[in-house]
Amino acid sequence: MAELELGQHCGVADCRQLDFLPFVCDGCSGVFCLQHRSRDAHGCSEVNIKNNSVKPDQHRSYPCSYKGCNRKELFPVSCPYCEKHFCLRHRHQSDHECEKLDTPKPQMAATQQLVKHITDSKKNEEAKSKKRKGAKNSETAAKVALMKLKMHACGDKSLPQTERIYFQVFLPKGNKEKSRPMFFCSKWSIGKVVDFAASLASLKNDNNKSTSQKLRLCHTASGEALPFEHTLETWLSDKDYPLYNGGNIILEYLDNDVLFIEDTESYFS
Repeated sequence: MAELELGQHCGVADCRQLDFLPFVCDGCSGVFCLQHRSRDAHGCSEVNIKNNSVKPDQHRSYPCSYKGCNRKELFPVSCPYCEKHFCLRHRHQSDHECEKLDTPKPQMAATQQLVKHITDSKKNEEAKSKKRKGAKNSETAAKVALMKLKMHACGDKSLPQTERIYFQVFLPKGNKEKSRPMFFCSKWSIGKVVDFAASLASLKNDNNKSTSQKLRLCHTASGEALPFEHTLETWLSDKDYPLYNGGNIILEYLDNDVLFIEDTESYFS
């Protein structure tokens, strides 16, 4: 089987490191690895940033607050929960061991309340029977699909086989490609899964910026946008709406105040 070409090589001649999540310089538009992403590190030929509306303070940098990390960023990358600055590698709650990881935020609380409302509305025995049958069918279908996914899925080949979780990832509406088989690490946060999937599918990903829309990973059964700080293995063991190894998952751009995809079936038709 031919090897899939993933990622891009660093533009520094003495480096040329293959990076699955390369950085594009906003000065010279070159592609670089994590170590050479700053303009000083790769000797950028352009002194002016293309976007003149946002200019970093040339004399200021933002050190990462994670213990033992000495990385710095030209722009502030802050956690919305503990409000501390971090580097791009440690920006997710689970990656910097956030002190407020277990504190429910209004958006998460609203999500949990909506999920509870959905499940509580199915009180009669017929609805419960259909739900059990549907879950069993989804699990069985996922087991059958898993064998095929393992043959064609793309992902980080350095991951141990025991930690790989396979999904048929359905891409945002309007994308030329409808879906793509991928695999991820079960220990990754949902935020890291989104970033990696966006890189594999060449999707625009502004999740680290203050934008009106974010790229979200959504459950195909409930339509819920999974919280970035949760881990993949947490949802694999969820009692009400578990994800299945070999099952389907949806990537979609959602407004910040939208917590669900209403019509998940439209992605599969």
